Amino acid sequence: MHASAQTVSPISLRRRVTDHAMTGVAILTVLLVLAPLVAIFGYLMYRGIGSINWAFLTQTPKPVGEAGGGMANAIVGSIFILGIASLIGVPFGVGAGIYLAEFGRNRFGSAIRFTADVLNGVPSIVIGIVGWSILVRGRGFSALAGGVALSIMMVPTISRTTEEMLLLVPTAMREAAYGLGIPRWRTTLSITLRTATSGVITGIMLAFARIAGETAPLLFTAFGNTFWNWKATQPTAALPLQIYIYANSPYDDWHRQAWAGSFVLIVLIVTAVAAVRYAVRRGSFGAA
Repeated sequence: MHASAQTVSPISLRRRVTDHAMTGVAILTVLLVLAPLVAIFGYLMYRGIGSINWAFLTQTPKPVGEAGGGMANAIVGSIFILGIASLIGVPFGVGAGIYLAEFGRNRFGSAIRFTADVLNGVPSIVIGIVGWSILVRGRGFSALAGGVALSIMMVPTISRTTEEMLLLVPTAMREAAYGLGIPRWRTTLSITLRTATSGVITGIMLAFARIAGETAPLLFTAFGNTFWNWKATQPTAALPLQIYIYANSPYDDWHRQAWAGSFVLIVLIVTAVAAVRYAVRRGSFGAA
């Protein structure tokens, strides 16, 4: 028995060392992933928070070369354009994902998957040029055109994420619903989709976070302005556009406001994602 203990002890020690080593590697990997995010957010806070004041949040830009003013119209414009994009992109993306998961085991479904994968890799500036050709030329720049261009970027991410989340739902749940005589469409909406809600929402927020900072599509569609606009058919300011213009200007005050705008944009994205995830966890999207 003593010999057996001597034989087992080195193996047990090796397992403990391996366990601690892999735990350390996992922690190091997490730190390496978080470090750039923390560094970016911290630097934006350092450079931008000092320029955020009431005027910045409530006033429109001042004329060129004049100090002061703010990005209030760009903040509202971003929310406006992102709202349009979400109203278009989310239903189409979720609907496409449901089709692919439940009915897409055919050539048409394969074609949709291939198209979504290709669209995910298309540069945003190409989306902007196509949006300009179809939506802007002959009609003029507008918030609606910007929202449509951004929605095109949302759909592939949402559809593929929704499909993957629905496929993770156990088949037994569907079969149980069918056994109770529940129609397939109601099973999909009331059981399968509800079960996968958390994952679907995660995909939606990933797509939202991606488009929130896009500048290239808006340069060709929304174009931007320096005043308040409440019409979807008119050029509209947006934070990414305003940041791009100010960052490339020769004025120090505009540079400071560009840093402040970048910080506000990050805060808006984080707040929107956190609020939606909190609502999901609280059961706001639970079964009726």
